Amino acid sequence: MLPPEFLQWFASRGWQPRAHQLALLDHAARGESVLLVAPTGGGKTLAGFLPTLIDLAGRHAFKLSASRAGRSRKSSLHTLYISPLKALAVDVARNLDAPIAEMNLAVMVETRTGDTSAARRQRQRHTPPDILLTTPEQLGLLLAHPRAPQMFENLKTVVLDELHALANSKRGDLLALGLARLSTLAPGHRRVGLSATVKDPAPLQRFLMPQPMEGEALSAIVIAKGGAKPRIEISASDSYVPWAGHLARHAMLDVMAAIHDAKTALIFVNTRSQAERTFQELWAVNDSNLPIALHHGSLAIEQRRKVEAAMARGALRAVVCTSTLDLGIDWGAVDKVICIGAPKGAARLVQRIGRANHRLDEPSAALLVPANRFEVLECHAARDAVLAGELDGERQKAGGLDVLAQHVLGTACAAPFDATALFMEVRSASPYAHLTREDFDAVVEFVATGGYALRRYDRYARLRKNDQGRYRLAHPRLAQEYRLNAGVIVEDPMVEIRLQSKGRPAGAGGRKLGELEEYFIEQLSPGDTFVFAGDVLRFEGLRETGAFVTKTSDPNAQIPSYNGGKFPLSTFLAQRVREMVSAPEGWHKLPEPVQEWLKIQEWRSVIPKPGQLLVETFPRGNRHYLVCYPFEGRLAHQTLGMLLTRRLERGRYHPLGFVANEYALAVWAAKDMSSEKDGGNANMDALFDEDMLGDDLDNWLAESNLYKRTFRNCAIIAGLIQRRFPGKEKSSRQVTFSSDLIYDVLREHEPDHVLLRATYQDAGTGLLDIARLGDMLARVKKRIVTRRLDRVSPLAVPALLEISREMVAGAVDEAILHENEDALIRDAMRVE
Repeated sequence: MLPPEFLQWFASRGWQPRAHQLALLDHAARGESVLLVAPTGGGKTLAGFLPTLIDLAGRHAFKLSASRAGRSRKSSLHTLYISPLKALAVDVARNLDAPIAEMNLAVMVETRTGDTSAARRQRQRHTPPDILLTTPEQLGLLLAHPRAPQMFENLKTVVLDELHALANSKRGDLLALGLARLSTLAPGHRRVGLSATVKDPAPLQRFLMPQPMEGEALSAIVIAKGGAKPRIEISASDSYVPWAGHLARHAMLDVMAAIHDAKTALIFVNTRSQAERTFQELWAVNDSNLPIALHHGSLAIEQRRKVEAAMARGALRAVVCTSTLDLGIDWGAVDKVICIGAPKGAARLVQRIGRANHRLDEPSAALLVPANRFEVLECHAARDAVLAGELDGERQKAGGLDVLAQHVLGTACAAPFDATALFMEVRSASPYAHLTREDFDAVVEFVATGGYALRRYDRYARLRKNDQGRYRLAHPRLAQEYRLNAGVIVEDPMVEIRLQSKGRPAGAGGRKLGELEEYFIEQLSPGDTFVFAGDVLRFEGLRETGAFVTKTSDPNAQIPSYNGGKFPLSTFLAQRVREMVSAPEGWHKLPEPVQEWLKIQEWRSVIPKPGQLLVETFPRGNRHYLVCYPFEGRLAHQTLGMLLTRRLERGRYHPLGFVANEYALAVWAAKDMSSEKDGGNANMDALFDEDMLGDDLDNWLAESNLYKRTFRNCAIIAGLIQRRFPGKEKSSRQVTFSSDLIYDVLREHEPDHVLLRATYQDAGTGLLDIARLGDMLARVKKRIVTRRLDRVSPLAVPALLEISREMVAGAVDEAILHENEDALIRDAMRVE
């Protein structure tokens, strides 16, 4: 039951405590860890903090004014809140201020992120607030400090917000290891997980609990009542739907009309480059001069906070944003979400839609804007899944050995450790519940010496044993290097973008606009123009303090390309798209151009049934093409393309290249790759056999730049390669050179090295998506349908358009490119 002052506070706002909020109070009273699964707008965050606020109110029964005058108690951390986003932690802190101030509670709340000043971070270790809101990376740094036992000794509660977005990832691994450490430092604390609706909550329940050596432990669970069904519209013209592309330029007037009709709109895109381009396209048609802003992770923190504050005041009509605003942030003025491009997953769509009308009992409104014909199918599949209450599931992965290596070094930074005790602690973390002692010892040996192949080099000796047999740091400087390099988000080296001050010498001063990847800046020459932070900028030069720019205008300005940030098409949504394509009776729901596209495909070639793989071959120009349609996402298709071209090369078909998108893979070669002359489907069955994941895969991985990049990321996370040193940072070339050299040494001399095993594990679900490719090959075995055509099919057009754009980028006039595209489309849609 709520105390009287809390009941009065709810009543003053016209609220009633929800059943799931009261249920969390009951679990808190029993000291139980619990997972709350609730839809957006259900008051999850308040439910997570209510037990803390009530407990603190009872402990400090004096007014806030008195506490500010001087506390009569020793400061101690009561509740630790972990958020996947810095912006979310800041937003939650702002939302907590209201009940604390309105009930006059003597409770101190602070945030701790990468943007927190060094002085405040230092003070928080010695005089922590009652409630600290932070991120998994900052928790790792706090636990790696010698004062960690004192800071966390009185910890009562850990609140894990948006747990579904963290758990099954490397950041989740880091968080799980941090929770295991907290179980040692504060054995009496309990955990509260807050999650959006998920297909299977059991992995999250395990994540919350220390796992026993045998069996498993699950937290309690509270499932909130579902809210109102969202209203989801799909913008698609019956006169024109693009064949390819990701920018949806054709629909910008429709998007602007939706902004006009809304009070405030969030416009989600899937990448930072899309955000910049979409902002420019919208501004070009913003005849009413509506206040529209831009928000993504590369912008300066001051700019992002300015946008967030303007949104909180209701001063903006729209914000173009990326996943930086996906999670949990509550802006009551937002009444419409617009998604440019397909969402790539039903759960992600639910999350984004929930940003509108952040209230459980009112429907959220969303507009999906597909950028091409395949995305029309994907948007319809995602909408149908959401309205049916069906969500994506995830393949659960084991904890990364590279993340464990970082944690081992961080543990040594705090104090010498006993290997057996640390092994038991690590095993209690859900992602590492099945870690063997052999693998753990190999990780510790790697952290201590670098492993068998590297132990002769002193630079890799990071741990030593003391007289008690405990592992300690080999040198005190390693603690500082750890603090500079800790974390599992590996980004390319960044360069600050500074707006050159008028009337001042080049390179003098300049307001920081944000940061861009070093590799992009290195390609620029003075005078080149590019789009960033919502403006067209002219590159003036590179100085020690960053890249200096001036504002200009240029309709042909470049859009920076950013590594990362592209979401793969989920397995669940891919299956729904395949089912939609194979069901002609449902095509009438689609726009007329998309219906025509599929009908001519059915007449000219074939529509594959669910579970089948369609493979088409046809000539065009002086080349021969093979196009298949697995619908398994770009990453899996790229790996398939690499492996197929190796096989085709052995068959002397002389493959010349391939291109992959989310839905299809196209290979072109000098010779005809059709199967009919070699025995029909038997040839394709052999070409797509699962055995390509054996020797073909191993041989390709040995020379694959993508695999080497995966190794580089693992080596950085594990601390073998350091990007940052006091006062300086390695360039991307230096990092790549170091990692490639170590990679070659380990493959030759220690092929079972911890980092090589971590790399292979990552390749299964990361840049190469080998696990998903293996599932697909097994699914289509003996179910391959081939068609030998005399010309390109309608379904193949989007893939071939990507080929033409990749092959001629920057080499020909845009008008010539459009002329070639028009000719391709005419050939595909010709029905005689």
